[in-house]
Amino acid sequence: MPSPFPGMDPYLEAPGQWPGVHQRLITYVADALQSSLRPRYHVLIGERVYIAEPPQSFYPDVTLVQYPTQRQPGGSMAMAAPDTPTAVGEYLEEAQRQPYIEIVHMSSGAVVTVIEVLSPSNKVGTGHAEYLYKQQQLLASGTHLVEIDLLRTGEHTVACPKDRLRGPYHYLVCINRARHGWTVYGIPLQRRLPRIGMPLRPSDPDVLLDIQAIFDRCYDNGGYEDFIDYHHAPTPSLEGSDAEWTVLWLHQKGKR
Repeated sequence: MPSPFPGMDPYLEAPGQWPGVHQRLITYVADALQSSLRPRYHVLIGERVYIAEPPQSFYPDVTLVQYPTQRQPGGSMAMAAPDTPTAVGEYLEEAQRQPYIEIVHMSSGAVVTVIEVLSPSNKVGTGHAEYLYKQQQLLASGTHLVEIDLLRTGEHTVACPKDRLRGPYHYLVCINRARHGWTVYGIPLQRRLPRIGMPLRPSDPDVLLDIQAIFDRCYDNGGYEDFIDYHHAPTPSLEGSDAEWTVLWLHQKGKR
């Protein structure tokens, strides 16, 4: 069963839900494009890893370093010995892993298009600065960059200047064509996610990607309807007319 919302489901932005949604979006976008682009192109999933500075914690990956347990010498006082732990270790700095998609032209081996599905760590603090640096490198390289931002919190991050956006929106999809400018979709909560043309080499036509269909697949395969409680406000919360619309919409869909 699909999400009760016509487009993005704001309840899936919650910290407990988003990591799984993000992984599925990356996988299903790659799957959808692979079937359309082979054998001329190949779609690869890559991953960047960087160390986030405390206290920036989003979805922590705790690293446990295991050492052999050692018996401490006894003292003069008779004390009950503690149970032997399974392992002892120390917490290291958190590694933030950022998967992304590359479309590679097979005969030349060139990366033609990079697709980024933004995470909270791309939009706040050190992670935001690092993402913007990588973004500028890509834009200067002659590679197309497609950015999908389905998160309402954090800094404006996609390459389209914020002051050029018109009308109300909650989510953004930005297509940066190599050295030919950008196209942006500003998507209100009340609308479906767009169908976009994925740019390739100049000699090849765009391939269609239906982001709403990808999201619906994420929702169905993730089984989110089994445990999302639509009787409470989403996290992050909605304000004003958006909050009122959400309550009314969920009532109409039988979720409240």
